[in-house]
Amino acid sequence: TFQADGFRMVMALLTAAVWMMTTLPSRSYFAHARNRNRYYLFLLLALGATMGIFLSGDLYTTFIFFEMMSFASYVWVVQEETPEAISASRSYLTIGVLGGLVTLMGVFLLYHLAGTLQLDALRDACAAVENRRLLYAAGGCILFGFAAKAGMFPLHIWLPKAHPVAPAPASAVLSGVITKAGVLAVLRVIYYLVGADVLRGTWVQKGFMTLTLITVFMGSMLAYREPLIKKRLAYSTVSQVSYVLFGLACMVPTAFEGAMLHVVAHSVIKDALFLCAGAFIHQTGKTYVRDLRGIGKEMPITTWCWTIASLGLIGIPPTGGFVSKWELATGSLQTGLAGFDVIGPVILIVSALLTAAYLLPVTINGFFPGSDYDYSGLTNKEGGKLMTVPMILLAIGVVVTGVFAQPLINAIAVAAASVL
Repeated sequence: TFQADGFRMVMALLTAAVWMMTTLPSRSYFAHARNRNRYYLFLLLALGATMGIFLSGDLYTTFIFFEMMSFASYVWVVQEETPEAISASRSYLTIGVLGGLVTLMGVFLLYHLAGTLQLDALRDACAAVENRRLLYAAGGCILFGFAAKAGMFPLHIWLPKAHPVAPAPASAVLSGVITKAGVLAVLRVIYYLVGADVLRGTWVQKGFMTLTLITVFMGSMLAYREPLIKKRLAYSTVSQVSYVLFGLACMVPTAFEGAMLHVVAHSVIKDALFLCAGAFIHQTGKTYVRDLRGIGKEMPITTWCWTIASLGLIGIPPTGGFVSKWELATGSLQTGLAGFDVIGPVILIVSALLTAAYLLPVTINGFFPGSDYDYSGLTNKEGGKLMTVPMILLAIGVVVTGVFAQPLINAIAVAAASVL
Protein backbone atom coordinates (compact mmCIF):
# COMPACT_ATOMS: atom_id res chain seq x y z
CA THR A 1 0.00 0.00 0.00
CA PHE A 2 1.03 3.59 -0.63
CA GLN A 3 0.10 6.86 1.03
CA ALA A 4 0.87 10.40 -0.10
CA ASP A 5 0.46 12.63 2.91
CA GLY A 6 2.44 14.91 5.23
CA PHE A 7 6.12 14.19 5.46
CA ARG A 8 5.89 11.43 2.84
CA MET A 9 5.15 14.07 0.23
CA VAL A 10 7.99 16.28 1.49
CA MET A 11 10.46 13.41 1.07
CA ALA A 12 9.05 12.42 -2.33
CA LEU A 13 9.39 15.98 -3.64
CA LEU A 14 12.88 16.29 -2.16
CA THR A 15 13.91 13.01 -3.81
CA ALA A 16 12.60 14.16 -7.18
CA ALA A 17 14.44 17.49 -6.93
CA VAL A 18 17.72 15.93 -5.80
CA TRP A 19 17.57 13.26 -8.50
CA MET A 20 17.07 15.91 -11.17
CA MET A 21 19.97 18.03 -9.86
CA THR A 22 22.31 15.03 -9.88
CA THR A 23 21.13 13.63 -13.22
CA LEU A 24 21.70 16.86 -15.18
CA PRO A 25 25.51 16.87 -14.76
CA SER A 26 25.68 13.12 -15.46
CA ARG A 27 25.78 13.87 -19.18
CA SER A 28 29.12 15.64 -18.70
CA TYR A 29 30.53 12.99 -16.35
CA PHE A 30 29.58 10.07 -18.59
CA ALA A 31 30.22 11.63 -22.00
CA HIS A 32 32.99 9.14 -22.74
CA ALA A 33 32.41 6.59 -19.98
CA ARG A 34 31.88 2.86 -20.35
CA ASN A 35 28.55 1.29 -19.36
CA ARG A 36 26.81 4.67 -19.45
CA ASN A 37 23.39 3.24 -20.31
CA ARG A 38 23.68 0.68 -17.51
CA TYR A 39 24.21 3.52 -15.06
CA TYR A 40 21.16 5.41 -16.32
CA LEU A 41 18.99 2.27 -16.17
CA PHE A 42 19.81 1.57 -12.53
CA LEU A 43 19.57 5.27 -11.68
CA LEU A 44 15.94 5.13 -12.85
CA LEU A 45 15.26 1.87 -11.00
CA ALA A 46 16.75 3.29 -7.80
CA LEU A 47 14.58 6.41 -8.13
CA GLY A 48 11.42 4.31 -8.36
CA ALA A 49 12.49 2.15 -5.41
CA THR A 50 13.33 5.18 -3.26
CA MET A 51 9.97 6.75 -4.02
CA GLY A 52 8.37 3.45 -3.02
CA ILE A 53 10.08 3.58 0.37
CA PHE A 54 9.03 7.13 1.16
CA LEU A 55 5.42 6.64 0.02
CA SER A 56 4.90 3.14 1.47
CA GLY A 57 1.98 2.64 3.84
CA ASP A 58 3.13 -0.60 5.50
CA LEU A 59 6.41 -2.23 6.54
CA TYR A 60 6.13 -4.99 3.94
CA THR A 61 6.08 -2.45 1.12
CA THR A 62 8.89 -0.53 2.83
CA PHE A 63 11.03 -3.67 3.00
CA ILE A 64 10.43 -4.72 -0.62
CA PHE A 65 11.35 -1.32 -2.05
CA PHE A 66 14.25 -0.99 0.40
CA GLU A 67 15.82 -4.14 -1.02
CA MET A 68 15.15 -2.99 -4.58
CA MET A 69 16.89 0.29 -3.80
CA SER A 70 19.87 -1.49 -2.23
CA PHE A 71 20.51 -3.74 -5.22
CA ALA A 72 19.89 -1.00 -7.78
CA SER A 73 22.34 1.36 -6.07
CA TYR A 74 24.91 -1.46 -5.79
CA VAL A 75 25.53 -1.04 -9.53
CA TRP A 76 26.63 2.58 -8.93
CA VAL A 77 29.35 1.43 -6.56
CA VAL A 78 30.76 -1.14 -9.00
CA GLN A 79 30.21 1.14 -12.03
CA GLU A 80 33.91 1.79 -12.80
CA GLU A 81 34.81 -1.92 -12.35
CA THR A 82 38.23 -1.06 -10.91
CA PRO A 83 39.72 -3.28 -8.17
CA GLU A 84 38.82 -0.60 -5.60
CA ALA A 85 35.24 -0.43 -6.89
CA ILE A 86 34.83 -4.20 -6.82
CA SER A 87 36.22 -4.36 -3.26
CA ALA A 88 33.91 -1.55 -2.11
CA SER A 89 30.93 -3.19 -3.82
CA ARG A 90 31.57 -6.39 -1.87
CA SER A 91 31.35 -4.49 1.41
CA TYR A 92 28.23 -2.67 0.22
CA LEU A 93 26.58 -5.92 -0.89
CA THR A 94 27.55 -7.77 2.29
CA ILE A 95 26.06 -5.11 4.54
CA GLY A 96 22.98 -4.87 2.31
CA VAL A 97 22.29 -8.61 2.20
CA LEU A 98 23.01 -9.15 5.90
CA GLY A 99 20.84 -6.20 6.86
CA GLY A 100 18.07 -7.35 4.54
CA LEU A 101 17.98 -10.89 5.95
CA VAL A 102 17.90 -9.68 9.55
CA THR A 103 15.18 -7.14 8.68
CA LEU A 104 13.10 -9.84 6.97
CA MET A 105 13.28 -12.02 10.09
CA GLY A 106 12.05 -9.06 12.12
CA VAL A 107 9.19 -8.39 9.68
CA PHE A 108 8.07 -12.04 9.81
CA LEU A 109 8.16 -12.06 13.61
CA LEU A 110 6.33 -8.74 13.84
CA TYR A 111 3.55 -9.93 11.54
CA HIS A 112 3.23 -13.11 13.59
CA LEU A 113 2.88 -11.11 16.80
CA ALA A 114 0.79 -8.12 15.68
CA GLY A 115 -1.17 -9.59 12.78
CA THR A 116 -0.64 -6.48 10.63
CA LEU A 117 2.14 -4.44 9.05
CA GLN A 118 0.01 -1.40 8.19
CA LEU A 119 1.67 1.65 9.72
CA ASP A 120 -1.64 3.28 10.67
CA ALA A 121 -2.73 0.21 12.66
CA LEU A 122 0.65 -1.04 13.83
CA ARG A 123 1.01 1.00 17.02
CA ASP A 124 -2.34 -0.15 18.47
CA ALA A 125 -1.66 -3.73 17.38
CA CYS A 126 1.77 -3.72 19.04
CA ALA A 127 0.32 -2.26 22.24
CA ALA A 128 -1.91 -5.36 22.51
CA VAL A 129 1.00 -7.82 22.15
CA GLU A 130 1.60 -9.62 25.46
CA ASN A 131 5.07 -11.00 24.73
CA ARG A 132 7.05 -7.77 24.87
CA ARG A 133 10.44 -9.49 24.59
CA LEU A 134 9.58 -10.99 21.22
CA LEU A 135 8.15 -7.65 20.09
CA TYR A 136 11.37 -5.87 21.02
CA ALA A 137 13.37 -8.60 19.31
CA ALA A 138 11.38 -7.99 16.12
CA GLY A 139 11.96 -4.25 16.43
CA GLY A 140 15.68 -4.80 17.04
CA CYS A 141 16.03 -6.95 13.91
CA ILE A 142 14.23 -4.41 11.74
CA LEU A 143 16.23 -1.56 13.26
CA PHE A 144 19.53 -3.38 12.60
CA GLY A 145 18.90 -3.73 8.89
CA PHE A 146 17.63 -0.21 8.33
CA ALA A 147 20.33 1.41 10.50
CA ALA A 148 22.97 -0.27 8.32
CA LYS A 149 21.77 1.73 5.32
CA ALA A 150 21.66 4.89 7.42
CA GLY A 151 25.38 4.39 8.20
CA MET A 152 25.15 4.25 11.98
CA PHE A 153 28.13 2.90 13.96
CA PRO A 154 29.19 0.07 13.83
CA LEU A 155 27.43 -0.55 10.47
CA HIS A 156 28.93 2.50 8.76
CA ILE A 157 31.85 0.74 7.01
CA TRP A 158 30.25 0.71 3.55
CA LEU A 159 29.96 4.52 3.29
CA PRO A 160 33.66 5.54 3.22
CA LYS A 161 34.40 2.69 0.80
CA ALA A 162 31.51 3.26 -1.60
CA HIS A 163 31.63 7.05 -2.04
CA PRO A 164 35.20 7.44 -3.35
CA VAL A 165 34.75 4.81 -6.08
CA ALA A 166 31.22 5.72 -7.20
CA PRO A 167 30.71 8.46 -9.84
CA ALA A 168 30.15 11.89 -8.27
CA PRO A 169 26.40 12.11 -9.17
CA ALA A 170 25.88 8.66 -7.66
CA SER A 171 27.81 9.62 -4.52
CA ALA A 172 25.58 12.67 -4.16
CA VAL A 173 22.43 10.53 -4.29
CA LEU A 174 23.91 7.89 -1.98
CA SER A 175 24.71 10.51 0.63
CA GLY A 176 21.80 12.87 0.11
CA VAL A 177 18.88 10.46 -0.31
CA ILE A 178 19.75 6.76 0.07
CA THR A 179 20.94 7.18 3.66
CA LYS A 180 17.69 9.07 4.43
CA ALA A 181 15.70 6.01 3.40
CA GLY A 182 17.39 4.19 6.26
CA VAL A 183 16.58 7.08 8.59
CA LEU A 184 12.90 7.02 7.63
CA ALA A 185 12.76 3.29 8.29
CA VAL A 186 14.38 3.80 11.72
CA LEU A 187 11.74 6.45 12.45
CA ARG A 188 8.99 3.99 11.64
CA VAL A 189 10.45 1.35 13.95
CA ILE A 190 10.79 3.73 16.91
CA TYR A 191 7.55 5.65 16.62
CA TYR A 192 5.17 3.21 14.92
CA LEU A 193 6.38 -0.18 16.14
CA VAL A 194 7.19 0.45 19.78
CA GLY A 195 6.18 4.04 20.49
CA ALA A 196 8.06 6.92 22.08
CA ASP A 197 6.07 6.68 25.33
CA VAL A 198 7.32 3.13 25.89
CA LEU A 199 10.98 3.90 25.19
CA ARG A 200 11.43 7.25 26.96
CA GLY A 201 13.89 7.00 29.83
CA THR A 202 14.71 3.32 29.23
CA TRP A 203 18.14 1.82 28.60
CA VAL A 204 17.09 1.37 24.96
CA GLN A 205 16.77 5.13 24.46
CA LYS A 206 19.99 5.85 26.34
CA GLY A 207 21.91 3.19 24.41
CA PHE A 208 20.57 4.46 21.09
CA MET A 209 21.49 8.06 21.97
CA THR A 210 24.97 6.94 23.01
CA LEU A 211 25.54 5.16 19.68
CA THR A 212 24.37 8.19 17.70
CA LEU A 213 26.61 10.60 19.62
CA ILE A 214 29.61 8.27 19.19
CA THR A 215 28.89 8.19 15.45
CA VAL A 216 28.53 11.99 15.26
CA PHE A 217 31.92 12.56 16.88
CA MET A 218 33.71 9.63 15.23
CA GLY A 219 32.52 10.56 11.73
CA SER A 220 33.63 14.17 12.16
CA MET A 221 37.03 13.16 13.49
CA LEU A 222 37.64 10.65 10.70
CA ALA A 223 36.58 13.26 8.13
CA TYR A 224 39.03 15.76 9.65
CA ARG A 225 41.89 13.26 9.30
CA GLU A 226 40.99 12.06 5.77
CA PRO A 227 43.04 13.56 2.88
CA LEU A 228 40.86 12.27 -0.02
CA ILE A 229 38.11 14.79 -0.72
CA LYS A 230 35.30 12.33 -1.58
CA LYS A 231 36.19 10.02 1.29
CA ARG A 232 36.22 13.04 3.59
CA LEU A 233 32.67 13.82 2.50
CA ALA A 234 31.71 10.16 3.06
CA TYR A 235 32.87 10.25 6.69
CA SER A 236 31.03 13.55 7.00
CA THR A 237 27.83 11.80 5.91
CA VAL A 238 28.34 9.20 8.64
CA SER A 239 28.43 12.03 11.17
CA GLN A 240 25.64 14.19 9.77
CA VAL A 241 23.11 11.37 9.33
CA SER A 242 23.65 10.49 12.97
CA TYR A 243 22.58 14.05 13.81
CA VAL A 244 19.19 12.97 12.47
CA LEU A 245 19.22 9.68 14.38
CA PHE A 246 20.15 11.55 17.56
CA GLY A 247 17.16 13.85 17.09
CA LEU A 248 14.88 10.84 16.68
CA ALA A 249 16.40 9.21 19.77
CA CYS A 250 15.65 12.29 21.91
CA MET A 251 11.90 11.58 21.48
CA VAL A 252 10.79 15.17 22.11
CA PRO A 253 8.94 17.36 19.57
CA THR A 254 11.66 20.00 19.09
CA ALA A 255 14.40 17.44 18.46
CA PHE A 256 12.10 15.48 16.14
CA GLU A 257 11.43 18.61 14.10
CA GLY A 258 15.16 19.35 14.01
CA ALA A 259 15.88 15.82 12.80
CA MET A 260 13.38 16.07 9.96
CA LEU A 261 14.65 19.54 9.04
CA HIS A 262 18.18 18.16 8.93
CA VAL A 263 17.03 15.40 6.59
CA VAL A 264 16.04 18.09 4.09
CA ALA A 265 18.94 20.47 4.76
CA HIS A 266 21.60 17.77 4.66
CA SER A 267 20.23 16.32 1.42
CA VAL A 268 20.56 19.66 -0.35
CA ILE A 269 23.92 20.52 1.24
CA LYS A 270 25.63 17.19 0.69
CA ASP A 271 24.42 16.92 -2.91
CA ALA A 272 25.98 20.32 -3.57
CA LEU A 273 29.26 19.31 -1.91
CA PHE A 274 29.56 16.03 -3.81
CA LEU A 275 28.80 17.71 -7.14
CA CYS A 276 31.45 20.33 -6.36
CA ALA A 277 33.96 17.65 -5.40
CA GLY A 278 33.10 15.73 -8.56
CA ALA A 279 33.65 18.86 -10.65
CA PHE A 280 37.06 19.44 -9.01
CA ILE A 281 38.10 15.87 -9.80
CA HIS A 282 36.59 15.76 -13.30
CA GLN A 283 38.11 19.07 -14.43
CA THR A 284 41.52 18.87 -12.74
CA GLY A 285 42.09 15.20 -11.87
CA LYS A 286 42.96 16.21 -8.29
CA THR A 287 41.48 13.94 -5.62
CA TYR A 288 43.39 15.09 -2.52
CA VAL A 289 42.40 18.18 -0.53
CA ARG A 290 46.01 19.37 -0.31
CA ASP A 291 46.22 19.51 -4.12
CA LEU A 292 43.28 21.93 -4.41
CA ARG A 293 45.39 24.93 -3.47
CA GLY A 294 44.44 27.80 -5.79
CA ILE A 295 41.33 26.01 -7.10
CA GLY A 296 39.28 29.14 -6.39
CA LYS A 297 41.27 30.98 -9.05
CA GLU A 298 40.64 28.28 -11.67
CA MET A 299 37.08 27.27 -10.73
CA PRO A 300 35.58 30.25 -8.82
CA ILE A 301 31.91 29.34 -9.35
CA THR A 302 32.39 25.78 -8.12
CA THR A 303 34.46 26.95 -5.16
CA TRP A 304 31.84 29.51 -4.15
CA CYS A 305 29.15 26.81 -4.30
CA TRP A 306 31.39 24.61 -2.13
CA THR A 307 31.79 27.48 0.34
CA ILE A 308 28.05 28.16 0.68
CA ALA A 309 27.31 24.45 1.13
CA SER A 310 30.13 24.18 3.69
CA LEU A 311 28.68 27.03 5.73
CA GLY A 312 25.34 25.22 5.67
CA LEU A 313 26.85 21.98 6.92
CA ILE A 314 28.71 23.80 9.69
CA GLY A 315 25.46 25.46 10.73
CA ILE A 316 26.07 29.13 9.94
CA PRO A 317 22.95 31.35 9.55
CA PRO A 318 20.96 31.92 7.42
CA THR A 319 21.34 28.41 5.98
CA GLY A 320 19.04 25.44 6.49
CA GLY A 321 21.79 23.68 8.41
CA PHE A 322 21.70 26.38 11.07
CA VAL A 323 17.94 26.04 11.60
CA SER A 324 18.02 22.24 11.86
CA LYS A 325 21.03 22.14 14.19
CA TRP A 326 19.53 24.84 16.41
CA GLU A 327 16.37 22.75 16.76
CA LEU A 328 18.42 19.62 17.47
CA ALA A 329 20.52 21.31 20.16
CA THR A 330 17.44 22.89 21.75
CA GLY A 331 15.57 19.59 21.68
CA SER A 332 18.45 17.72 23.30
CA LEU A 333 18.21 20.09 26.28
CA GLN A 334 14.56 19.09 26.72
CA THR A 335 15.08 15.33 27.04
CA GLY A 336 15.31 15.40 30.83
CA LEU A 337 17.95 12.67 30.74
CA ALA A 338 20.77 13.44 33.15
CA GLY A 339 24.04 13.78 31.28
CA PHE A 340 22.60 13.63 27.78
CA ASP A 341 21.09 17.10 28.07
CA VAL A 342 24.68 18.37 28.46
CA ILE A 343 26.72 15.90 26.44
CA GLY A 344 24.38 16.11 23.44
CA PRO A 345 24.79 19.86 22.72
CA VAL A 346 28.52 19.68 23.49
CA ILE A 347 29.08 16.87 20.96
CA LEU A 348 27.03 18.75 18.36
CA ILE A 349 29.12 21.91 18.86
CA VAL A 350 32.42 19.99 18.73
CA SER A 351 31.27 18.24 15.56
CA ALA A 352 30.38 21.64 14.00
CA LEU A 353 33.89 22.91 14.76
CA LEU A 354 35.42 19.79 13.21
CA THR A 355 33.14 20.27 10.18
CA ALA A 356 34.57 23.75 9.72
CA ALA A 357 38.09 22.35 10.07
CA TYR A 358 37.67 19.74 7.32
CA LEU A 359 35.58 21.76 4.83
CA LEU A 360 36.82 25.36 4.94
CA PRO A 361 40.50 24.62 4.04
CA VAL A 362 39.32 24.01 0.46
CA THR A 363 37.85 27.53 0.41
CA ILE A 364 40.71 29.26 2.24
CA ASN A 365 43.52 27.63 0.27
CA GLY A 366 41.45 27.82 -2.91
CA PHE A 367 40.93 31.59 -2.85
CA PHE A 368 44.07 32.54 -0.88
CA PRO A 369 46.83 30.17 -2.05
CA GLY A 370 49.63 32.34 -0.68
CA SER A 371 52.31 34.62 -2.09
CA ASP A 372 54.43 31.72 -3.33
CA TYR A 373 51.65 30.37 -5.56
CA ASP A 374 52.42 30.35 -9.30
CA TYR A 375 49.72 32.42 -10.99
CA SER A 376 51.30 32.26 -14.45
CA GLY A 377 49.68 29.00 -15.53
CA LEU A 378 46.15 29.78 -14.42
CA THR A 379 43.33 28.73 -16.78
CA ASN A 380 39.56 28.64 -16.45
CA LYS A 381 38.65 25.04 -15.72
CA GLU A 382 34.97 25.45 -14.90
CA GLY A 383 32.70 22.75 -16.28
CA GLY A 384 29.87 23.40 -18.70
CA LYS A 385 26.39 24.64 -17.82
CA LEU A 386 25.10 21.13 -17.10
CA MET A 387 27.78 20.83 -14.43
CA THR A 388 27.64 24.32 -12.89
CA VAL A 389 23.91 25.18 -12.99
CA PRO A 390 22.82 22.29 -10.68
CA MET A 391 25.53 23.30 -8.18
CA ILE A 392 24.35 26.92 -8.23
CA LEU A 393 20.71 25.88 -7.73
CA LEU A 394 21.65 23.60 -4.83
CA ALA A 395 23.76 26.38 -3.26
CA ILE A 396 20.73 28.69 -3.49
CA GLY A 397 18.66 25.90 -1.94
CA VAL A 398 21.06 25.77 1.03
CA VAL A 399 20.12 29.36 1.86
CA VAL A 400 16.43 29.15 0.90
CA THR A 401 15.83 26.21 3.27
CA GLY A 402 17.09 28.44 6.08
CA VAL A 403 15.45 31.75 5.20
CA PHE A 404 12.08 30.19 4.37
CA ALA A 405 12.16 27.32 6.87
CA GLN A 406 8.86 28.13 8.62
CA PRO A 407 6.48 26.43 6.11
CA LEU A 408 8.60 23.27 6.32
CA ILE A 409 8.67 23.49 10.13
CA ASN A 410 4.86 23.75 10.16
CA ALA A 411 4.50 20.65 7.95
CA ILE A 412 6.93 18.71 10.12
CA ALA A 413 5.18 19.81 13.33
CA VAL A 414 1.98 18.17 12.10
CA ALA A 415 3.88 14.93 11.43
CA ALA A 416 5.57 15.16 14.84
CA ALA A 417 2.25 15.58 16.64
CA SER A 418 0.92 12.41 15.01
CA VAL A 419 3.77 10.13 16.08
CA LEU A 420 4.95 11.51 19.42
